[in-house]
Amino acid sequence: MEIALGDLARILGGETRGDASTRLSDALPLSEAGKGDLTYLDNIKNQKNLAGCMAAAVVAPIGVEGLEIPAIIVADPLRAFIAAVRHFKPDPGPAYPKFVDPRASIHPTAVIGQNVTIAPFVVVGADCRIGNGCVLHPGVVLGEGSVLGNDCVIHPHAVMYPRTKVGNRALVHAHAVLGADGFGFKLVDGRQQKVPHLGCVELGDDVEIGAGSAVDRATFGRTRIGDGTKIDNLVQVGHNCKIGPHNLIVSQTGIAGSCKTGAYVVIAGQVGIADHITLGDNAQVGAQSGVMRDVPSGQVVLGSPGRPERDAKRILVSMERLPEILKEFRRLRGAGEKSSGGGE
Repeated sequence: MEIALGDLARILGGETRGDASTRLSDALPLSEAGKGDLTYLDNIKNQKNLAGCMAAAVVAPIGVEGLEIPAIIVADPLRAFIAAVRHFKPDPGPAYPKFVDPRASIHPTAVIGQNVTIAPFVVVGADCRIGNGCVLHPGVVLGEGSVLGNDCVIHPHAVMYPRTKVGNRALVHAHAVLGADGFGFKLVDGRQQKVPHLGCVELGDDVEIGAGSAVDRATFGRTRIGDGTKIDNLVQVGHNCKIGPHNLIVSQTGIAGSCKTGAYVVIAGQVGIADHITLGDNAQVGAQSGVMRDVPSGQVVLGSPGRPERDAKRILVSMERLPEILKEFRRLRGAGEKSSGGGE
């Protein structure tokens, strides 16, 4: 499906720069784009990456200068490029047939909405409620009293323990577990005694849970994931946590029990957060950080233990200079010993 650069710019809501008649047949990233392809530049700082690219044109941010190929100038290059990819490769969306497979096990007290898909070997427990338009892939388990809002998609072998509540348009990937017991034990007479977890897990609207991730049930109340929050693969959210709206939590993060986050918090990969920690609105935690104390709103922390970004970077620079500093220290110590006669 070929299209002229100028016509595509109008579709994307951008400004044409260069030959508007340039013909485009596909949209590919810089490393793969060739003759006839559109590519994109996400940031002016990365303009050097265009060198040697064979693309016919580029989607670029406002303010870019010195481009050697035709361009579409937009405020948000990534969003525009996604729209361009969809133009060249229209996504028909998942064509889920609307049916309830007879091999699914559905308790007679469950309430099933309209236009749902329930695949083979799904298990729906007593008193469950499934909203309109939901899709449950093979092997999904909904424990007793669980609730799905409208238009949820639950991928194969995801498990929801009893009384799990999921909002509208949730996306739960394969092998995720919502509502398992929290990791709570008390030492009694020399033995670890399990603390009962009698609460539940509750997800807001538009939440995404990655493959293999786990969100533990609360001890008595609820573990809550706020509206719009996106959780990557292999993330652990402990019991009693209250995760705020529109958070991004990246792979292999572990959040201990009773933590709280505000809105728009970003937690990078392999972060560990101790129990009862609070992260304020718009806080950011760098990859592999260990957070041992509260993080105020808007603060960026790095390292382990997590420190404010400026302090962490100063420490890192100092550590890189340690061999040089040690060498200088030895030189000065030797000079001091000679001047005091200690070297004789």
